[in-house]
Amino acid sequence: MVRAHLNRWRQVMVMASSLAFCAWAQAGLADKPITLVVAFPAGGGVDVVGRILAQGMAQKLKLSVVVDNKAGASGAIGAQFVKRAAPDGHTLLMAPTTSYVMSEKMSSAEAVGYEIAKDFRPVATVGELPLVMLASKASGITSYAELSARARQQPGKLAYGSSGNGSTEHIVTEWFRQQAAIELLHVPYRGSAPAMADLFAGEIQFMVTTSPTALTNLASGKVVAVGVASPQRLAIFPGLPTFAEQGLPQFVAASVYAVLAPKGTPDDVVATLNAALNEALEDEAVKRRFAQLGVEAVHSTPAQARERLQNESNKWEQVVQRIKVAR
Repeated sequence: MVRAHLNRWRQVMVMASSLAFCAWAQAGLADKPITLVVAFPAGGGVDVVGRILAQGMAQKLKLSVVVDNKAGASGAIGAQFVKRAAPDGHTLLMAPTTSYVMSEKMSSAEAVGYEIAKDFRPVATVGELPLVMLASKASGITSYAELSARARQQPGKLAYGSSGNGSTEHIVTEWFRQQAAIELLHVPYRGSAPAMADLFAGEIQFMVTTSPTALTNLASGKVVAVGVASPQRLAIFPGLPTFAEQGLPQFVAASVYAVLAPKGTPDDVVATLNAALNEALEDEAVKRRFAQLGVEAVHSTPAQARERLQNESNKWEQVVQRIKVAR
């Protein structure tokens, strides 16, 4: 009796394994882990969003999804790694596409080692992180009006920080400078962490950053939020006015996040990964974490993700040309 029961159990397990294998086979994915490469340090906005999505994808695909931080060279090291990976859907890039596009526009595809629109297949656009301007508490600046007045009183003296030349913070703030018709001093750092440290210390007066990073650093009490570059106020900062409300209606900017696969990844694999990501974005736990961070979830097809990437490329190419930042 026991032996018959065990035999039936083995048959059930074999059938279940076969069905699972068939599901993966139909999806074009092998029964092995997926690596989601985050080309930026652990704990940053890209990493946090990547880990939330990795957990959601793992639940939907019934596969392990491992986050691998390959930071360095403004995201180029991780991007190059994924570019060279096998196009089988098991190595993906958690990409702040706005940042990657800007890096290309400020240098060249040869210099950064990839061409974001040609070396990768967009799987899905997954979110937008509105940009928030923070000022050092020591500066006494609390609004756009105060910042612009100070800049006009001291042309070229008011200093802002960025994670480096050509970074999102750099390009967006230069765009802000042009729209506000003021002169500023750019202080580039080797990463956003040292820039934020100097903002805390009052060595620089302000900088822009993503909403999750702003939320984390506002808790220190050493910085204040000046405004948010979004069309409407954020739920996590209900009392923080947009720049449009403060008299700068064209200053709307966000960091767009997408998941990319190596060029040549098959259509069925991309479709399966896209479905898993969109399902993950509907998960209540993911929705809750995104809301807590101020991340706006975006649902898309692969075609829509590719169109969004092209639109980002066109937009920031025009901005770089308009603000005449030295390349």
